[in-house]
Amino acid sequence: MRGDRLLSILLLLQAHRRMTARALAERMEVSERTIYRDVEALGRAGVPVYTERGPNGGCGLIDNYRTNLTGMTEMEIRTLSMAGASKQLADLGLDKALDGALIKMLAAMPTAFARDAERSRQRFHLDSAAWSQSNEEVPHLRDIQTALWEDRELCIRYRRDDGKLVERVVHPLGLVAKGSIWYCIADAEGQRRTYRVSRMQAAEVLATNFTRPPDFDLPSHWATSCAEFKAKIPRHAVRVRISPRGFRHLPSGLTTEWPATGGPEWHEMTLTFEAWDEARNALMSLGAEVEVLEPVELRQSIQEMAAEIIAFYASKQRADAEDATTLVPQLA
Repeated sequence: MRGDRLLSILLLLQAHRRMTARALAERMEVSERTIYRDVEALGRAGVPVYTERGPNGGCGLIDNYRTNLTGMTEMEIRTLSMAGASKQLADLGLDKALDGALIKMLAAMPTAFARDAERSRQRFHLDSAAWSQSNEEVPHLRDIQTALWEDRELCIRYRRDDGKLVERVVHPLGLVAKGSIWYCIADAEGQRRTYRVSRMQAAEVLATNFTRPPDFDLPSHWATSCAEFKAKIPRHAVRVRISPRGFRHLPSGLTTEWPATGGPEWHEMTLTFEAWDEARNALMSLGAEVEVLEPVELRQSIQEMAAEIIAFYASKQRADAEDATTLVPQLA
């Protein structure tokens, strides 16, 4: 384990040139004292590493020093070999770059490792697309990507939720793929906003550069945004009495559990929905396997819709019977 840690510290310092002992300790999940001992061990092994004590101290490598070692473990190689080109990488134009990188990685490996990586690739395939998820057209994704890399302003025409088309000059900060849906996080008019890329009707990379906020962290921002979005989603509680068969056919995503007592009996439970229409449609699909107890308004709505359905088919049946009665004399 210590050998892996020493190599990880070396590669981190090679990537960042200089890091504090605290930062290294957090990454390695060890104490700062352990980091200093590891750095001393690297120095004894001939690595030109140095440490500086004090508030602004840290660990670093002498300029221009690089190692060709990758230090990749067998499990890391297997994991990388499973990372086939996804739709998201294809959207960014990076699918061929990933394929090329994997080919070069395999070529540089010892034969035994390369064979193991190929075995992993042939045995595991990750497909992140949902069955019912449709792919959105994102013709302006490459322009956003260019603006992101070069910290340049972007002029967009965007269709809002209400259908209105607006034009904005934004400072793009990051792209996020949520499933197959792309979002662009950008600063616009003094606010940080999230734009759905498929709604961009036009995008033009401007010549003007902007200063990227130094404290912006894309993963942290996205996690916070998702949490805030979920907290704002309406929650409607519905009290039901449901059979075991009905419970098994509940739509996925309803967070509830069958009572521990189990058995074939019907049970009362509370289900949570984002909208009343969603609740009515989902519960009606279960037919006589569920009874809505509360709220009374939803129970009445289901009764009314069921009555409309019965009346509709009854009228169709009468019309078909009348047509058949009219047809018989003509045939005679």
